[in-house]
Amino acid sequence: MNPELIAWALRVAGLGLFALAAASTQAPKALGWKTELASLRPLTRQIFTTQAAYILAINVLMGLLAVAAPGLLLDRTPLAAIVSGFICVYWALRFVLQLVYFDASDAPKGLKYKVAEWGFLALFLYFSAAFGWAAAFNLLEAP
Repeated sequence: MNPELIAWALRVAGLGLFALAAASTQAPKALGWKTELASLRPLTRQIFTTQAAYILAINVLMGLLAVAAPGLLLDRTPLAAIVSGFICVYWALRFVLQLVYFDASDAPKGLKYKVAEWGFLALFLYFSAAFGWAAAFNLLEAP
């Protein structure tokens, strides 16, 4: 396996994570969160908002790691294998949940929303593949 090629795949994934984070800031408006969350108890609303902020921060930080320091994810250490494997599983699970759990029957209609849905799925799959490739590199090419 070529570590330079994997590093580039990780950098592209990092840029994709930044794009996903930027797009995620549009979800509250597109999905009418203000109205939807208004009916919740304050604590439930606060927990939801906190979880959304954590997910956004995690995605941005994964992107930062992939763009700024892909070598750290490819240094063939146990930590590199664990972190890249964790990120792979994180995104693989997100991909599967999108396909089998999410009910998009009341999602906004229109071409841009359908393109966004399929674009997100493609990103989730790419993230899983890129970080999985890094994990495999760390596990299979260990010194």
